[in-house]
Amino acid sequence: MVDFDNYLKGLLKQIFESYQLLTNLDDKTGDLEIIKKELSKINGLLQVIINKLNTIDNTSNDYVELLSASDSYVKNYDFFREIETMSQLYSEDPHRLQNLRQTIIDSFNDNGLIEKIESLMEKL
Repeated sequence: MVDFDNYLKGLLKQIFESYQLLTNLDDKTGDLEIIKKELSKINGLLQVIINKLNTIDNTSNDYVELLSASDSYVKNYDFFREIETMSQLYSEDPHRLQNLRQTIIDSFNDNGLIEKIESLMEKL
């Protein structure tokens, strides 16, 4: 199980680093592509975590909470349509970039996903 914990910690670290990158953007030209790339990375890593946690036989509260929050995020938040619309019309508008970026950041806090990620990274 130690190998799985290390593997999971690596995935969580990558998600957290992408989240931090999103929070530190300056909302300038070119940031929309960064947002799209990092959001795709986060969604992919969350899907890997969901798949892995569904296959192991572990009822750890931490894992159950992470699985629930990850699954909820993947099912309930999809920003790619908005990103595509913005890329065609408003990719250089800093206010629209800021609003989109803030909405994405808020979505990680809505169900406590980012707090669960941070907490589990410290425990593993």
